[in-house]
Amino acid sequence: NTEELLKKEANLTDLSVPEETPQTDSEVSSVLSAYKSEGDPDVYEEAYAELKRFVEGALDIYKHELGMILYPVFVHMYLELVYNGHEEQAIRLMERFGPDQEDYYQSDLKRLSHVTKKDHMKGNELTDTFKSSEFIIRMSRDTLSILKRHLQEKKHSVVLNIIQEHLYFDMYEGVARNKQQIEATAGAVVGEATRQDNKAKVYYGLLKEPDIQYLPVEEEEDGDGDSAADKPKKKKAKKDPLFSKKTKSDPNAPLLERMPLPELKDADKLEKVKSLREASKRVTLGPENLPSICFYTLLNSAGVVTSAEIAEDSSLLAVGFTDCIVKVWTLVPQKLRSMKSAEQLQDIDREADDVLVRMMDDRSAETCRVLHGHNGPVYRVAFSPDRTLLLSCSEDTTIRLWSLQTWTCLVCYKGHIFPVWDVRFAPHGYYFATAGHDKTARLWTTDQHQPLRIFAGHFSDVDCVQFHPNSNYVATGSSDRTVRLWDCVSGNHVRLMTGHKAPIYSLCFSVEGRFLASAGADSRVLLWDLAHGHLLADLSGHKAPIHALAFSRDGNILTSGSLDCSVKLWDFSRLAEEMVLEDVNVSHNPDIKKSDGYLLRSYGTKNSALLHLHFTRRNVLLAVGMYEGS
Repeated sequence: NTEELLKKEANLTDLSVPEETPQTDSEVSSVLSAYKSEGDPDVYEEAYAELKRFVEGALDIYKHELGMILYPVFVHMYLELVYNGHEEQAIRLMERFGPDQEDYYQSDLKRLSHVTKKDHMKGNELTDTFKSSEFIIRMSRDTLSILKRHLQEKKHSVVLNIIQEHLYFDMYEGVARNKQQIEATAGAVVGEATRQDNKAKVYYGLLKEPDIQYLPVEEEEDGDGDSAADKPKKKKAKKDPLFSKKTKSDPNAPLLERMPLPELKDADKLEKVKSLREASKRVTLGPENLPSICFYTLLNSAGVVTSAEIAEDSSLLAVGFTDCIVKVWTLVPQKLRSMKSAEQLQDIDREADDVLVRMMDDRSAETCRVLHGHNGPVYRVAFSPDRTLLLSCSEDTTIRLWSLQTWTCLVCYKGHIFPVWDVRFAPHGYYFATAGHDKTARLWTTDQHQPLRIFAGHFSDVDCVQFHPNSNYVATGSSDRTVRLWDCVSGNHVRLMTGHKAPIYSLCFSVEGRFLASAGADSRVLLWDLAHGHLLADLSGHKAPIHALAFSRDGNILTSGSLDCSVKLWDFSRLAEEMVLEDVNVSHNPDIKKSDGYLLRSYGTKNSALLHLHFTRRNVLLAVGMYEGS
């Protein structure tokens, strides 16, 4: 009615409808309109065939770099045809040239081939990603000038428009890259990282350890108390200089006040001393000295166990199940006790030295405890560094914090609106990070309901998350096949690393914080140098997705565990020595080391897929797997 009155007053009789539609339609259509084209649908196929011939006829030195444009141009041509309603031509293009694209793009192309109408494009994760972000290609100046010259000569408006609209060339000076170098970092949903992505400085060094040598005074009556406290120092001095960075302060370490970390309590200091004593008895591993492996098999668990985690001091094992429960087992003779009731606690002398022991009720001792509360499969469990708390995340979109003293749920954190795939405590406690289906990772603290930071930037699910040993950074691995490193202080991403050809399920930082290992559904372990964001090594050998990675406590050995029922040990100290780290030519990918010669040993289980790997303080490798049945 209002509209009618307004028309009368303004003497407007014929208001045509099309003028109103752009406002009512969402911004989706405005982004989509980039694909509007008046072009003849039949020229696309020929234009692509022409471009392909040009690439194949180019000189060998430039051929492989030029070949990188074929996939993105193909995808955008397909989407342009679909958007403009030329279904038949789109399907024909896909059938003719789809199979020629690289193997690692086939799964994406399969998903794209189901999009055959304009309406299918709305809300489709993959098409949204292609529309809203440019496909990044790193190319040398010479290759780029050859491409430009060709496009100007041919006047193929279709190809030219796509390249101008949807591709971004990150040009560098120097020789064109060869096939191996391109393959190594290809495979992510939106191309490679630009050099700008990895420019920011990353403080990958470790924080200075608090000086707690003076604490074990009361233990000096043993006679060896003094030497026990000094032992780790002597031991560490002998080690490979790459890892003995525990000296005064690391030049690459962040400032202590850069990120507020919790103060150490007395109990934490005693724990630190205890762990140093354990470390003094640690075996140094190497090719001649492989670790013993203790394997915990979960029986009758095929299809019901989703995750497993062992506490830092190897005393507890937590397992998450598909039927919404979390179970905690003790791996040491000491049983799991719960706290006494409030009435009994009143009688305890709070100043007593052993108050933490006295407050537990011995009659409640059990070897296994069950935690109920989630209403969806529990995808990950994580212990706090002091082992008083446990985090779990679930398909029900929540993260729960459990007390391992009262065995009850303390907090339920709500923030993700879709399933949460991973949760991790920071090495210094208090902070934790989560990753989920909503394409974000989040940073939380145990005492706040809301996340402190939301790390947004991935184009698909964030499948795994891991804290850097100095707690200042979080690494994430995603189904968009990229690994990113985020700064907890600024919330920005400071590294973007491409090279995986499938979703990433596991991440692990090296002991001294400079390297990151990642692995996933492509059955390969990739090693990255965080100083520059370069890919250093590609370790293949597994036959199935890898869900577990761990570095030994001395940093000499990297272990990977896979669904192919095997654990593989890799010689990381040799890898680290062979990477000449300082003279990496930044414009190029350095040579990527292949797995030959770095694999020390492979151990197979009978038929148990690996869920988790963990090194004890003395360097025994603990593995957890579920028996799949014969």
